Amino acid sequence: MTPRPRLSACIITYNEADRIGACLDSLGFCDEVIVVDSFSGDATVAIAEAAGARVLQRAFDGFRSQKAFCVAQASHDWVLCLDADERIDATLRAAIEAERRAGFARGNGYRFARCSEYFGRFLRHGTAYPDRVLRLFDRRHGGWHGDREIHEAVTVDGPVALLPGDLLHHPYRSFLQLLDKKQKYARMMAEHEFSRGKRASLGKLVAAPAWRFFRSYVFKRGFLDGWPGLIEAFVSANYVRQKTIMLWLLQNGQPLADPPRTQS
Repeated sequence: MTPRPRLSACIITYNEADRIGACLDSLGFCDEVIVVDSFSGDATVAIAEAAGARVLQRAFDGFRSQKAFCVAQASHDWVLCLDADERIDATLRAAIEAERRAGFARGNGYRFARCSEYFGRFLRHGTAYPDRVLRLFDRRHGGWHGDREIHEAVTVDGPVALLPGDLLHHPYRSFLQLLDKKQKYARMMAEHEFSRGKRASLGKLVAAPAWRFFRSYVFKRGFLDGWPGLIEAFVSANYVRQKTIMLWLLQNGQPLADPPRTQS
């Protein structure tokens, strides 16, 4: 009989004291938990260590790079990657455990839906759901590859299967934090696209945000999620608008942030 594969959970953190505990609680079925922290100033490390996680410190140099480093520190080849604001629900946990008992025979990686909480409601429509992500995989056949540090994704050689259940996502602590985070992501994506030779246009500035809103709110029926669905559609459209504006600024040599000032 083939022994059950051992499983490592991999998480990156920075100042997640209010969320890391619930994340770790959902990973009790894993054989080990590795946390790579970017020198948090709160109790993140203490909470993770108290929960039995192995904690390493590493300066942050990009989401993809940080996650790839975390996977490399795992003791086992099968890894499950989460962010600190994510939790495994009961259905997904049961599905992962069943696949592990079967030796992860259906593929070299597994996808599952991510369900995001948005100001008091889990979104079940629009472009926010099912948002299937590949987070469970055999690192001998895949990993956090590529050169894009933002909106990073796992790639796997070989078959990838789909699991039932949800990865519960609690991405924002407040509306202002949501806007700050989206603006940061827009800048990172604009810089990435500019480095790859992409350019902004008036058509993209006008049409792309409008299409993003229509696709999320109407075509994907985001209106069924009430006010949170409407807010999500507007914020996502604004993210596309900001990214395009920043790309135009970069290609015209204009600053995206205040330049350093010398003190007189």
